[in-house]
Amino acid sequence: MKYEDFLTELYSLQDLKYKEFHSKLIMSDKLIGVRTPELKRIAKVIARSNYEDFFKENRHELYEENLVHGLVLGYLKLDFIELKPLVDDFIPYIDNWAVCDATVANLKVYKKNKTKDIVFNEIKNYLKNDNPWINRFGYVLLLEYFIEEKYMDEIFELCENYKNHYYVKMAIAWLVSMCYIKYKGRTITFLKKHKLDIWTHNKAIQKIIDSYRVDNMDKVILRGLKRK
Repeated sequence: MKYEDFLTELYSLQDLKYKEFHSKLIMSDKLIGVRTPELKRIAKVIARSNYEDFFKENRHELYEENLVHGLVLGYLKLDFIELKPLVDDFIPYIDNWAVCDATVANLKVYKKNKTKDIVFNEIKNYLKNDNPWINRFGYVLLLEYFIEEKYMDEIFELCENYKNHYYVKMAIAWLVSMCYIKYKGRTITFLKKHKLDIWTHNKAIQKIIDSYRVDNMDKVILRGLKRK
């Protein structure tokens, strides 16, 4: 697929009502308005063809250009070592939560390789980056693929060292809430240590309370842990 043909197809799939709705969610008007299932379909086609040329020609001006790029990464039949440089080339272009989270959800190679120290160490490098969107990328990877007993101590430690950026703190709150679902006692202990700022601490508790997997008695206890 030539790049101009790619853009032509995107515009042919434009949904103006969706554009208006989604632009408010991602707080950007740099989008065409193409629904995610269509973008996934296109990404699968590109992943099976000359994806290298697509990556080189991508202008990264529109939401759809970035999201398709991120989705293609997850559809490539590459191992982690082969894919990592392509991921690292892409993630500086992430500029909203939707591209970040959809890309992570498609990167199943991280799940397949998570027993290798190199994968976890790369995530820690993302969290050290000065770019908050790369930080969020790392935290969402932890959320999607690493909430397991052997990683819990390190995950909580990594949650303590974060950038003061709204979408980073939202990712941490989301991560902590999912840790609670799997490891309630350990997460309660972490929350009682007050290692998070008040906003992130309370947002994490609210996300836990909002979960249908938490019973009413536990919700009462959690409300008592909120800070002022």
